[in-house]
Amino acid sequence: MLFTIDTERQLKRELTPLNVWSLAFGCVIGWSAYVMPGTVFLPNAGPLGTLIAMELATVVMLIIAYNYSYMIKKFPLTGGEFIYAKMAFGEVNGFLCAWFLSLSYLAVIPLNATALNLIMRAVFGNAFQFGFHYTVSGYDVWFGEMLLAIGMLALFMFVSNRGVIFTGKLQTFLVMVLLGGVIVIAGAAFFSPDASSSNIHPMFHPMTPSFTKGIVAQIIAVFVTGPQSFVGFDTVPQLMEESNFSSDRVKVVMDTSIVCGAFVYLVLTLIACSVIPYVYHHSWPAYIADLSNQHGTSAIPTLNAAKIVMGQAGLWVITASVIAAMLTGIIGFYTATSRLLFSMSRDGMIPKWFSYINKNGVPSHAGLFCGIVAGLICLLGRPVMGWVFDMASLGAAIGFAYTSLSAAKYAWSERRTDIIIFGLLGFVLSLGIAVIMLVPLPGLNVSLGHESYILLFAWVIMGILFYVIRRILGGGYK
Repeated sequence: MLFTIDTERQLKRELTPLNVWSLAFGCVIGWSAYVMPGTVFLPNAGPLGTLIAMELATVVMLIIAYNYSYMIKKFPLTGGEFIYAKMAFGEVNGFLCAWFLSLSYLAVIPLNATALNLIMRAVFGNAFQFGFHYTVSGYDVWFGEMLLAIGMLALFMFVSNRGVIFTGKLQTFLVMVLLGGVIVIAGAAFFSPDASSSNIHPMFHPMTPSFTKGIVAQIIAVFVTGPQSFVGFDTVPQLMEESNFSSDRVKVVMDTSIVCGAFVYLVLTLIACSVIPYVYHHSWPAYIADLSNQHGTSAIPTLNAAKIVMGQAGLWVITASVIAAMLTGIIGFYTATSRLLFSMSRDGMIPKWFSYINKNGVPSHAGLFCGIVAGLICLLGRPVMGWVFDMASLGAAIGFAYTSLSAAKYAWSERRTDIIIFGLLGFVLSLGIAVIMLVPLPGLNVSLGHESYILLFAWVIMGILFYVIRRILGGGYK
C-alpha cells in the first residue's frame, strides 16, 4: 500500500499571498541571518561595505525575480526552474537544473535543524550534550543534540502532512514572531545608551593595505553571498499549483520577500556593530576578530547585542526570533524540496513513488524522503553541512541562471525587449557569481573550499549515473 499511486488526488489550491510570502521570506531569513553579521558581513566588508554589497545583491535578485515572474505566468506549475529549463532547453538541461536545485533546497533543511543545537549551546550551555558523542572535523556531535534536531524534523514532517493550508498558517505565524523579535531589538538598540553610531566606525574592515582595491574586494566578497543570502524567494514557483491567487501577483510576493530579507540582514548587521562589549573599547573590528575566543551568547554578536540593550529579556526575545527563523527555514525548504521532487517524479525524471499524494493533498512520499535524507545529514556534524551549504549556493546560482536564460529565449519570440534585457542580464550575473565561487581569484577568498569541491565532484558523478540509469530504463521511470 505504501507504494500505491493515487492519480485522482491532486495538490490543493489553499495558499494565500501572505502564506506564500511567508514561506518565501522564511526561507530567505534563517539562522544564518543572525550569525552572518559576525562571520561573513563585518569580517569581510564592515558595515558600509555590507550595505553597498547587499543593496547591489538586492538589485540583482530583483532582476532575477523579474525573470521568474515572467516564467511563472507562462508555466504556473510546481517544479519551477526544472520546468522552465526543460521546456526551453530540453530534458538534459532540465535534469541538470533540477539536480543542483534539489541540493540547494535540501541542504538548508539540516543546516537549520542543527542550528537549533547552536542556539541551545549559546543560551543553555551543555544541557543537550548527553549520551554518546563523536567528533567530525573537530566538531562534537552529541546524541542529545541530534535527538533534538531529528525530532524537530520529524515534527514538521508530521505537521506538513496535515495539509498545505495548515503549513502556510503556521509559517505565517512564525514569520511574525521572527520579524517582531528583530523590530523589538532594533527599537531597543536605537534608544539604548549602550548602542552608539560611533561604534559603527570604521565603515570598512581595516585589513587591506590598498584602500581602493581593498574596498572593491570587500564589497565583492559579500556581494557573491547573494545566492546564499537570498535563496528562498525562488521557492515561490514550487507553490504555484497550491496557491489560490493569480500569477499576476507573484512578482509582488517575490519582490517584497527579497526587500524585507535585505532589510533584516542590514538591521541585524547594524545592531551587531553598534553594540560592542565595553572590553573592546567600542571597536567592532577588535570584537569580531576575537569571536573565536568567545563562548555562549558573546560568540554571536546579534545575541550579545540584544542581551546588552535589554538584559535577559532581550536575550529571550532574540532567541524566540532566531528559533522562529530556524523553523521557517525548515518548513519553507522542506515544502519546496518535496514539491520539486514531486514535479520531477510526475515528469518521469525520478521514480513515481515520489509523486504519491496523501488524502490531505500533500506529496508525502517526497516529504518522507526529504526528512530521511536531512536526518542522515544531521548526523555528519555542522562542518560537513557547511561544505554542503557552499555547494547549495552554487545550486541556487545555477537555478537563477537557467530561469533567466529561459526567460530571454521565450521573450525573443515575443519581442519582449524588457524581458530579453533582464533575462540576459540575470543570466550573466548568475553565471558570474557561479564562476567566482568555482574559480579562486587573487584578492578574493570566496571560492569553494577543498572539501566542497570534493563533494561537488561526487554530486556531479551521482547525477551522471542517475541520468544514465534513467536512460537505460527507457527514458523515464514508470
